[in-house]
Amino acid sequence: MSPMPMMNRRGVLALGLRAGLIAAAGTAAVAAVDPAPAAAAPGAATDPAGYATGSFVSAARNGTTVNWAIARPPGQTAPLRPVILLHGKDSSATSVMSMGVERFLADAVSAGLPPFAIAAVDGGNGYWHRRASGDDSGAMVLEEFLPLLSAEGLDTSRVAFLGWSMGGYGAMLLGSRLGPARTAAICAVSPALWTSPGAAAPGAFDSAQDYAANSVWGLTGLDGIPLRIDCGFDDPFAAATQQFIAQLPTPPAGGFSPGGHNAAFWSSQLTSELTWAAPLLTA
Repeated sequence: MSPMPMMNRRGVLALGLRAGLIAAAGTAAVAAVDPAPAAAAPGAATDPAGYATGSFVSAARNGTTVNWAIARPPGQTAPLRPVILLHGKDSSATSVMSMGVERFLADAVSAGLPPFAIAAVDGGNGYWHRRASGDDSGAMVLEEFLPLLSAEGLDTSRVAFLGWSMGGYGAMLLGSRLGPARTAAICAVSPALWTSPGAAAPGAFDSAQDYAANSVWGLTGLDGIPLRIDCGFDDPFAAATQQFIAQLPTPPAGGFSPGGHNAAFWSSQLTSELTWAAPLLTA
């Protein structure tokens, strides 16, 4: 794998600015659910800057219409590999992509990162796994969204996952299920982790059995996948995250730094996270 080109100071500043915009837009810990945009055929809404949106009816989510968005850096004609953004609770694809992600990608590529795409899709509040209701947002991502991204011209032979809170847990769960042959990297940011089913937040799991069936603790499927975990010292999940890191066979990248479970912390981490993931994804 060739080393990533060094970014100049102006490029780093541009990345930081766009990172703040993206994270602040889509990762508030408690936010109202965004109104869904009008349904459209996949890829129906596009613009010259490389931003596309659409929706589809998800069989895996019991016929729910889910919205998606893809951002590409401008001027890229070859198929790009995507970073899949997994949103947190009470968020959506619209919210995580609503503040100029395509401009961030333009700045990132100009600053020296190898080109990649960013894609997001509505997952609801089901914690990215099959629920007793039959709603399975994890299967939606792996069995419906990834094929849609291929149809939209992306290279899904290798993908990366990046998620906040509920999405941080989901990034590890779905990345492990896709496996190391196709998962290039996982960034779990402030992951929603509980050390026992009784400690889990209401609604995160249907039962103790559901918790056990979808736990990321001791998950061998993470072996061989580059993993980064970032968490704030003041995050309510910090203690569980420390315990989770301690039981991993290989220490992950990232670490703990000042901050809480909020957009300000996530904003501060996004530039370094995508800078870490991009060369792994595009190698």
